[in-house]
Amino acid sequence: MNRLYHVPLSPFCRKVRLVLAEKKIEVELVEERYWEPSQEFLRRNPAGKVPVLKMGAQTMAESQATVEYLEEMTPEPPLLPRDAAGRFEVRRICAWFDDKFHTEVTANLLYERVNKKLMAQGYPESKNVKAGAKAIKYHMDYMSWLLDQRRWLAGDMLSLADFAAAAHFSALDYISDVDWNRNENVKDWYAKIKSRPAFRGILADQVPGFPPPPQYANLDF
Repeated sequence: MNRLYHVPLSPFCRKVRLVLAEKKIEVELVEERYWEPSQEFLRRNPAGKVPVLKMGAQTMAESQATVEYLEEMTPEPPLLPRDAAGRFEVRRICAWFDDKFHTEVTANLLYERVNKKLMAQGYPESKNVKAGAKAIKYHMDYMSWLLDQRRWLAGDMLSLADFAAAAHFSALDYISDVDWNRNENVKDWYAKIKSRPAFRGILADQVPGFPPPPQYANLDF
C-alpha cells in the first residue's frame, strides 16, 4: 500500500495529495508530527520534513521532486506540457509558490496562526500576519494578470503549477485568509480547480482546534 506521511494543512503535502488524487493513485494518509521527529521518521527523511511518500521500495521526500516522479511514472493525465518552454513555465510557477509565495504569505499567515499553536511556540507575531495579508494581494494581482492571458496559470492545460498554487490557497482558505472578492479571475480559477474530484479529500480535512469556515468546502463560494 502506498503511504504518504503528511500534515493536513501543509501546502507541500497538499500538492502531493492533489497530484496523487488527479492521477487516481490510492494512498494511505499518515499524519506525522514532524516537529517532534522520531528516529523512525528521520530514517525515512533525514531532513525531518513532510511530505514523505512511500511507494513499494521507493521512499521520496521534497514535494516538487515527488510530483515530477509521479508525472514520469504515471503520465496520464498529463500535468506537464510536452514542449520544453511549457515545462519551464510550469516549473517556474511551482517555484514561485513554493518559495516566494510560501515565504511572503503562507509562512506569515498559516504558520503564524496555526503552526505556532500546534507546536506550542507561542502566539502569532502581528507584524508577520500584517505582512502576509499585504503580500497576498500582490500575488493575487499577479495571478490575475497571468489568467488574463491563459486558461490555467502556466498555459492552456491544467498542470502541476495549478496544484502548487491551489495547495497554498486551499490551506489559507481553511483559515479564512483569502479575500476571494479581490480578483474575479483568481476566484474563477480556484472554483474550477476546487470542483475537481481530486480536491474532495482536501475539502474533507478537519484539523482539531481549527474548524474550517462554512465556505471552505462549498463549491459555490
